[in-house]
Amino acid sequence: MADEVGTRVLPELARIASELGPALAPAAHKELLTSITVAARRLFHAEACSIALVSDDETELVFHVATGGAEEDIVGMRVPIGEGIAGWVALAGQPLAIEDVSQDPRFAADFAASTGYVPRSILATPMETERQIIGVIEVLDRDPEADGSADMELLALFANQAALAIENSRAFGELGKTLFQAAALASDDHGVRAALDQVAASTNGPTQELAELSAVFAELGRLGPAERTAATRLVRQFLDYVRGEST
Repeated sequence: MADEVGTRVLPELARIASELGPALAPAAHKELLTSITVAARRLFHAEACSIALVSDDETELVFHVATGGAEEDIVGMRVPIGEGIAGWVALAGQPLAIEDVSQDPRFAADFAASTGYVPRSILATPMETERQIIGVIEVLDRDPEADGSADMELLALFANQAALAIENSRAFGELGKTLFQAAALASDDHGVRAALDQVAASTNGPTQELAELSAVFAELGRLGPAERTAATRLVRQFLDYVRGEST
């Protein structure tokens, strides 16, 4: 019986995931963050640049994107909030420029050594939204002849762009979760509905506005598959438009 349900439910879930995939994780998210680190590295004539985001429980920084240096090793690594240069910046909410990290007690030498790349200098600034600090962008071993104060102002612009990209991505992800909830409400298949409800239960609840959007999609879904397909197409077009506006 379980195999029979699985055989029926999995193809339907695959179809729904394919239709709603763009809303769950905008394809340009990681590419945009990577382009930001590449541009910053080139502009500052730096050896490396990285972006670390605050974890869901707000206890750690997780490195998501890096270019130059030990980029393959650092992505995915974690550092506690308050430790190291990036951790200090995230905790204090203040930018930091250090010309010689060996002379600064906040520098996490062991962490740097574990990545295979130990910088000489670091320029770091928080990435903030209107509500909170969501991460830190770091530029490592930039041109020593550059103007430090001007560099800090310029890096803040990159931090703002990165924060905007992440905020948009999270908003789209929330929208995607809500669409899964709407699909569950609209489905006539109890197995599919149960599976989608389980996915929705494992995520954070939507805001009031997104809950209203969910109800709208549920109503459209009850009208039939053609209306559901049309609604999905409209959402995709909206996402494409917003992505174009954010670049």
